[in-house]
Amino acid sequence: MTLLPLPAFDDNYIWMLHDGRQALVVDPGDEQPVLQALQAQGLQLKAILVTHHHADHVGGVAALRAATDATVYGPAGETMPEPLQRFADGDTLDLLGLHFTVLDVPGHTAGHIAGHIAWYCGPHGTASLPPEGAQPAWGGPAPAGADCDGQPLLFCGDTLFSGGCGRLFEGTPAQMLASLDKLAALPGNTRVCCAHEYTLSNLRFARAVEPDNAALQDYSRQCEALRARQLPTLPSTIAVERDINPFLRSRQPAVARAMQARAAAADDDVSVFATLREWKNQFK
Repeated sequence: MTLLPLPAFDDNYIWMLHDGRQALVVDPGDEQPVLQALQAQGLQLKAILVTHHHADHVGGVAALRAATDATVYGPAGETMPEPLQRFADGDTLDLLGLHFTVLDVPGHTAGHIAGHIAWYCGPHGTASLPPEGAQPAWGGPAPAGADCDGQPLLFCGDTLFSGGCGRLFEGTPAQMLASLDKLAALPGNTRVCCAHEYTLSNLRFARAVEPDNAALQDYSRQCEALRARQLPTLPSTIAVERDINPFLRSRQPAVARAMQARAAAADDDVSVFATLREWKNQFK
């Protein structure tokens, strides 16, 4: 099974998985990159997975469904292009020989159950998880087009980014913190397939939060080198994000102290997280 990030708009990725014959895509905000990839590689589109209702994630759904007759799967609690099959937390789906589990992750959108969802696929074709902490051979972001068999995948839309998280358009800090806790608990070698190339700007903020984080400094250099070659920084891994992403590290003493220095009222997990997210909103 091959994983491809298809660039769209200024900084979106439409994720494609294919087995050489059939494909699925995640969050196709624009149909053209998908149609071009299908034609270039001689693939048939079987399924479209959607995480949430924003236009840059669903704008190409209707055209792709009309062109390919692919089935659309999406969140139970959001207004979506119909028809689609709706899924909520704990639901499962088998596609292209892969087993997906749905995770409710409200915060960016839908401040209620069955809003923004993530599609978690793993492990592939086996009932046993890879060893906790196992790392890909390249030690950082996976190369685009990498064979993904044997490693779990997370299609998390705009909930978790490399080095960051989504803005709280409809949800609350408590909801987003709980959603990120859920994702952080996945196996460390899970590939994080988020929907935007925001990594370098996120890492600039992360270094402001944790200037002494050596893992963050190393990862920043890796990602800067990739972008200098016009290559994606994604996918990341859950293990990497635990080490470098301030929004997964808001309970770390150094992060909590930095937030308390900015807002004396940041005296519990949720208020620390809220202060961190508000700082990111204003960060230049």
